[in-house]
Amino acid sequence: MVLVRQEGEAASFCIRLQPKASREAIVGEVDGILRLRVTAPPVDGRANEACLRLLAKALDLPVSRFRITAGQQARVKTIRITEASADLIRTAFCDLLEHPNR
Repeated sequence: MVLVRQEGEAASFCIRLQPKASREAIVGEVDGILRLRVTAPPVDGRANEACLRLLAKALDLPVSRFRITAGQQARVKTIRITEASADLIRTAFCDLLEHPNR
């Protein structure tokens, strides 16, 4: 299960990002860390932007509520979603991982 923490009015979680993949997808979870693949290269923040867009689309939330708070230059990043419930985000990720074609 993806480890999602409540931080006041925001929720945060860790991801492991694979840039330059053949397709964009949320591919699973290992040790509480969500695994994502994006087609964008890790140049000029393009992979980070693609990561935030993928998460926003998957969770049906505006991308403006997502921010990378740690790991800008690393594969493992901490994502923060403002005005979000950790329980709802955790439930959404569980549903996405159980039914990836939705």
